Amino acid sequence: MLARDFSRALDPVLLAKDCGIALDPWQADLMRQNPRRALLLCSRQSGKSTVAAFLVLNTALYVPQAQIVVVSPTQRQSGELFRSIVGFLGRLPGAPRLTSESVQRAELSNGARILALPGTEKTIRGIAGVDLVVIDEASRVEDELLTAVRPMMATKPESRLIALTTPAGKRGWFYEAWVGDEKWHRVKVPASMCPRITQEYLDEELKALGALRFSEEYELAFHDPDEAVFPLSVIEAAFSDEVRPLW
Repeated sequence: MLARDFSRALDPVLLAKDCGIALDPWQADLMRQNPRRALLLCSRQSGKSTVAAFLVLNTALYVPQAQIVVVSPTQRQSGELFRSIVGFLGRLPGAPRLTSESVQRAELSNGARILALPGTEKTIRGIAGVDLVVIDEASRVEDELLTAVRPMMATKPESRLIALTTPAGKRGWFYEAWVGDEKWHRVKVPASMCPRITQEYLDEELKALGALRFSEEYELAFHDPDEAVFPLSVIEAAFSDEVRPLW
């Protein structure tokens, strides 16, 4: 058992293998790099939730008394990822046992705790000392959430933040982080990179969704918000730093 734990600690990809899951190359690379700040821009059904679940398990197993928070726009969505995490934990040989479990919380025999909450500023304010925050559907949570999340990690310099999503227009903190110059580890996985999604299926989806929606859901294009009267590029072009304000 000691040798198995040591091997998993050296190569966290073995966590998935021991659960009977063969990770895609990009997932294995992310597990091994284990970045402190990561943005995952991924197609539907590309495996972003799976790799997020194993990143949570890796933290729960190998960070002493780990405190982990999973947030999504709704409790239902957080619950889906949470169930995946607990499911993989149950399949992992030699994993710490669950000492307490509810729809929002799991506590492990090694002292690790995992919370699954709806992603609003009100629900997570006051939580502190967090080792890992996972934000699912990150392009669809409130912008204020990031303001509430950062203080949760303030007392732990090695704490990590992983945000995963499909695009939701050229707006919101995820879009700004994706196109900005802040130091994030960025991973982009369109549907064409997923070996489980066939071209035949994508052709059917293109016909069903239309080109605009398809390009967002499967090709990861950021579009102007539907409610905008003018495209964002037109609005930005109307401003200039060359003209001095009159007041």
